[in-house]
Amino acid sequence: MTSHLTHVPAPEGIAASPQYSHVVWGTGRFVAISGQCALDASGAVVGEGDAVAQARQVFANLDRCLAAAGAGFRDVMKLTYFVTDVAHLPAVREARDAHFAGAPLPASSAVQVSALVRPELLVEIEAFALVPERRPEPAGPGRPVLRSVGGGQSAQ
Repeated sequence: MTSHLTHVPAPEGIAASPQYSHVVWGTGRFVAISGQCALDASGAVVGEGDAVAQARQVFANLDRCLAAAGAGFRDVMKLTYFVTDVAHLPAVREARDAHFAGAPLPASSAVQVSALVRPELLVEIEAFALVPERRPEPAGPGRPVLRSVGGGQSAQ
């Protein structure tokens, strides 16, 4: 089975938006990506005080998380933006557009919050994706065993 997403930019009676699809549905394996912030691999904040730099780092982190699930931005069906100021949304959209590169835009929500987990963070984004179903393959030469953070085996 392969993943297939259907995007409905404007259902009948709903005004179209160039910024997102109103409805997205599909088939496949559901993937939830926790809210990503502008942290590098060592946990340091990237772009303190700079919404553009932070949005770029957040989308780079989302890209890495999607890849870990065997997915890409074309598989994303929903994004939720948390910003400390709605004035940061143009920076978020610019970074988003660079990663979606012509792919249909997912459904999305934007919420202004009073603060994020660290005071220097301006943007956090979570994602939901649908990716093709995969048949479990036994571990063996050339086939790594996936492990959870706690060290247990995860289903492949």
